Amino acid sequence: MTIVDVRILVEGASDVEVVSKALQGLALGSEYNITISAIIPTTNVEIAKSAAAGADLLIIATDADRVGRDLAERLFTELSEMVGHVERMKLPLGHDLEHIDVELVRKELKNTLVRAGLKSLQVLPEYMALRNQLLDIKGRYDGLSAEYQNLKGEYEKTLRAYEEIKKENERLNEENEGLKALIENAKNIFSIEEAWKSLFPAEPVPGEAYIGKAAEKLGLGGRVIVGQGYIFAEDKSLVDELLRTVYLSLAIREEPEPSKPLTPPEKQGEKKKEGGELDVVEDAEVKPEELESLLKGL
Repeated sequence: MTIVDVRILVEGASDVEVVSKALQGLALGSEYNITISAIIPTTNVEIAKSAAAGADLLIIATDADRVGRDLAERLFTELSEMVGHVERMKLPLGHDLEHIDVELVRKELKNTLVRAGLKSLQVLPEYMALRNQLLDIKGRYDGLSAEYQNLKGEYEKTLRAYEEIKKENERLNEENEGLKALIENAKNIFSIEEAWKSLFPAEPVPGEAYIGKAAEKLGLGGRVIVGQGYIFAEDKSLVDELLRTVYLSLAIREEPEPSKPLTPPEKQGEKKKEGGELDVVEDAEVKPEELESLLKGL
């Protein structure tokens, strides 16, 4: 059980002796479960505040005369908010320990303690009501705290899911943009085989590298791209133009050379210049790769 801290405030040193003498015949610890932690002799309010602060019960023991009553009232007003409870005790007039009835002081001290206890009982119902209200509030607080923790966990879980969905949405948006661009450009992508067969159904499809080289020679870079079995072009007419040129190039390449009149071996590859001199031609055969200027004009 908790010990009640009681402090007694008196006017002077002689009152300390009187009160101490009276306390000697009291078993306060066993009877009242209290302890007198200090007897404070002062009439100074500030000193009294410092000495009494935190006490469970403060007894203001002053003389029964007018001066004592005035001091007790002033101290009661100043100290009530600093301690658990303040109780007034009247000391018999006189300060001579030999002429004061100590038993009377002891009886007054016991009555003061009883009054303080009874007054505490008066506030007990209010205390219990406040205690029950506090317990109810604490129960609701604990419930709300547990609910808050659950909601916090759900919020963090939802936030993580939201971040994942956000990333997936961003990925899908990028993929969608790519698909939109692909669909937009699909009308300009043509299969080499289908485009060739639409023009020359009986002819074998030439190699992709050959078609790409032809596009490069014709100066169509940037406007026509060949790769992966497809031709990308700004317009279908460019594809047709390219394939017709390739077809013509292949046709010229495969056409046999016309027969030539026999000439002496030493005369082959020679022709006369004006003035009778011979001009040597290194290669009289026209190669397909050298048809660029011709093909551009088609």
